[in-house]
Amino acid sequence: MSTATFDQDTNLSPTKAITSGAIAGLAGGLVFGMMMGMMGMLPMVARLVGQDSIFVGFIVHMVISAFIGAVYGLIAGKFSLTTTNALFGGVINGFVWWVLGALILMPLMLGMSQMVFVIGGDQWMSLIGHLIYGLITAFVFIPMAKRG
Repeated sequence: MSTATFDQDTNLSPTKAITSGAIAGLAGGLVFGMMMGMMGMLPMVARLVGQDSIFVGFIVHMVISAFIGAVYGLIAGKFSLTTTNALFGGVINGFVWWVLGALILMPLMLGMSQMVFVIGGDQWMSLIGHLIYGLITAFVFIPMAKRG
């Protein structure tokens, strides 16, 4: 039996998948947010809402993390809740949002279109953070989704 198959026994409702994913996303976001804080990146996140506060940046980051986690939950909830799927799903989730968020949307939203798809030291660190976020989100999602 392949671990990448759809699991009819999971029977996750969309509400359960979204809720579990959002909570898991907050867990991943907390760790990634601490990393971003240590790297001094939270003021840049705050600029998405016209601020430069570390606190505002952290709140914005956590809202985004919950949203991305909810999207992950909707997708991952359709597959078997296995460690293998969590590993692959988490890595894919982190990578996709690194490309969409860090390499495309963030530069565009901050008026730095010349930085779209520019990859340097900061972007490689961002990739590591996004992969860690994805893995934590995936591994927290499994027990959340399995709870009755």
